[in-house]
Amino acid sequence: MRLIDLFKTKKPVISFEIFPPKLDMPLDSIYDKLENFKKLKPDFISVTYGAGGSAKDRTIEIASKIKKDYKIESMAHFTCVGHSKEEIDSLIDSLENEGLENVLALRGDPPRDQPDFDFSKNVYQYASQLIEHIKKRSNLCIAAAAYAEGHVDSPRIKDDLINLKNKVDTGVDFLVTQLFFDNRIFYDFLDRAISLGITCPVTPGIMPVFRADQIKRIASLCGASIPAQLVIIMDKYGGNPDDMLKAGIEYACMQIQDLIDNGVDGIHLLTMNRAKSTRKILENLNLLQK
Repeated sequence: MRLIDLFKTKKPVISFEIFPPKLDMPLDSIYDKLENFKKLKPDFISVTYGAGGSAKDRTIEIASKIKKDYKIESMAHFTCVGHSKEEIDSLIDSLENEGLENVLALRGDPPRDQPDFDFSKNVYQYASQLIEHIKKRSNLCIAAAAYAEGHVDSPRIKDDLINLKNKVDTGVDFLVTQLFFDNRIFYDFLDRAISLGITCPVTPGIMPVFRADQIKRIASLCGASIPAQLVIIMDKYGGNPDDMLKAGIEYACMQIQDLIDNGVDGIHLLTMNRAKSTRKILENLNLLQK
């Protein structure tokens, strides 16, 4: 199923993001978790891509298994970092051969051992170029990333929004935002995006605070701000993992409920592969589908 068709018939669309196990870990470690995620009946599950394309084969394999064996629609992340045009074409062929219909097209992160990676040396330097190529070569439903606070490499939010509009016009079916912790930032972003003529569905990406140190590191890498209310919570409970988990779930529930009350197209939960905590969030919000 092309996910854009789902967004036309359901609101909000509830989806999860999971990531493949490290290359030295067996794939069974994620399949065990998928059994629990399946019980939560998400509308779809996206599978991330390792930095520099390090887990691309696992991404496709897991996304295929989610669709074929677990009977849940899936979306494979797809980046152009470090790939030749031939490799990109081969990946598109692999997706279609596995019966996958949806991709999240991204520029991607540099390889972990190359912090000064030169993106200009890629065959495609920007996600928009990858999107254009996928659109010409396949009938895949294409999602793209949006950055409510601007991309970390973009000097001005205004420029980032213009780039986003160009990306959407290239052939994007719907958008998934980078994580954010203040809904006012998302609403402001949405207003500005609409004013530029971006009319495709936009589903916010929500990352619950399961560990304070982890969130601080991730936020610093992607340029997401942490509001004072959440800083106070992390300072108070950060030293106690159990209390931090409970407080993080409560904050995520508050954030998601407000988004739903304001009519968002979907909720994309960045689960960190934590099925039990994800279940708790859905239970608290009465979002568990029967």
